[in-house]
Amino acid sequence: MKRKKPKIELRYYYMPAGSPILPLLGERWVQNYGTGIEDLHFHNFMEIGFCYYGEGILTLGEEKRKFTGRQFTVIPERFPHTTNSMGNTVCKWEYLFVDVEGFLRKNCESAVQAEKMLRRINSGALLMNEEEEPFIAECIIRIMEIMRREEEFYIQEASGFLMALLVRIARMNRTPEQEMLYEEQSRSMRIISDTLDYISDHYRENTKIEQLSANCHLSESHFRRIFSGCMHMSPVEYINLIRVRTACEKLKKTDRSVTDIGTECGFASDSAFNRNFRKLMGMSPAEWRKKGENYEQLLLKFDIRTEEGW
Repeated sequence: MKRKKPKIELRYYYMPAGSPILPLLGERWVQNYGTGIEDLHFHNFMEIGFCYYGEGILTLGEEKRKFTGRQFTVIPERFPHTTNSMGNTVCKWEYLFVDVEGFLRKNCESAVQAEKMLRRINSGALLMNEEEEPFIAECIIRIMEIMRREEEFYIQEASGFLMALLVRIARMNRTPEQEMLYEEQSRSMRIISDTLDYISDHYRENTKIEQLSANCHLSESHFRRIFSGCMHMSPVEYINLIRVRTACEKLKKTDRSVTDIGTECGFASDSAFNRNFRKLMGMSPAEWRKKGENYEQLLLKFDIRTEEGW
């Protein structure tokens, strides 16, 4: 019997206008984590978490590590992970989601410097004790308190601590092995970067994978492997993700019919639009449009199949 492929979930956040940081703070994050959740997930931004108390298991890719209170995590975007409390234990976490790439490109002296920091910061996920790295822990706590109070010039104040935090992480991750890993990953990313731009411009069209691979001067099978390795989803899944995300914007911000929006976003029929939208969002486009909290929640969930073992 063919073994069923595991699922991975993209939890998609929208960054507040004018801020590189989205804070998720307060009593909502005091809970028993992982109840009824088996699959890993990843985000479109870096996730920084601080555990005040509790214990459990944090899964980072294929690695499982025990966590306790006064520990913190730094998890790059697109890095699969999940948090599970130990038994019925209640844990208190608070989180910061950070647009690291946008922040560094805006605040570094050059694009080269920003890219160098970015590749080190994204080279792996961290789970560390407050005592082990008190400077990073202090930066995280300070940023959370600044974002909680929202006093005058708070974005500028939080940005200062954020830069100090990112510099520290970049220096920690300065190893020859990680530099070599980045070079390998960056070569693959450069191969498909034009494809991502092409999809962003042509997602409305009936784009064939054969055409995308030919544009990269690769065989179709090799192109699929490289794309899945970089994006953690197949090319078709990525195209449909872009289409559905665009449809969500139009459903929320316009009064156009569901049929018109589906056609404009590249779906060949109502049934194809409804099937793919429901697969990613868990409901039909019409049902999603009626839910007033869709954007206020700042969270969209997409169930995405990935290659086995990721």
